[in-house]
Amino acid sequence: MMLITEKLVSLQDPKYGDFQSKLVPNIPRAEIIGVRMPKLRQLAQKIAGSQEATDFLKSLPHDYYDENIFHGILISSMKDYSAAIAELNTFLPYVNNWAACDTISPKVFQKNRVDLLDNIKKWVVSEHVYTCRIGVGMLMRHFLDEDFKPEYHEIPARIHSDEYYINMMIAWYFATALAKQWESTIPYLERHKLNTQVHNKTIQKARESFRITADQKAYLKTLKR
Repeated sequence: MMLITEKLVSLQDPKYGDFQSKLVPNIPRAEIIGVRMPKLRQLAQKIAGSQEATDFLKSLPHDYYDENIFHGILISSMKDYSAAIAELNTFLPYVNNWAACDTISPKVFQKNRVDLLDNIKKWVVSEHVYTCRIGVGMLMRHFLDEDFKPEYHEIPARIHSDEYYINMMIAWYFATALAKQWESTIPYLERHKLNTQVHNKTIQKARESFRITADQKAYLKTLKR
């Protein structure tokens, strides 16, 4: 039986690997196999829930970027919330790039928001860049709609970091919040409650959004620092 790594190598596209390498500059090109996302998802669908998948999830740390992406896809496919959270918490210390971090999005999280919020509050105070990033990302994905509370904005607002990939996720959160919860979000920019990098990037992302009106975009422009 082929090992999962061997299967990934059999699916490689070197040109795609070159492209991916430019998007994750902190990962050496030699550690990128170059497997396109549809191929990874197809393989994950075939082995999800199998002993092969279980063994792979235990084989940390992985050697390749694509293995980490694949790991995130397998976690995202899990239908048991407790198992998904446990696997994610085991995996997070090994996540070493934004793409692997942002790939993780288990649908089962949508039905377990109380416990998820507790985990988010733990993740965002982590000193590990991508653990903190996923906390903000999960807050953005799951708590800006029907389960939104204005005080949730304080969770990312209290994060003070010099890490680019944390600050960019915070900006993404607030830009999305402007589109979905304008009235409770705009004071964070008006009162300069975010650091300058996050503040300006939030405005940039919001002004690029199709969900923000022309008048809102014009007003946001006046708030740039």
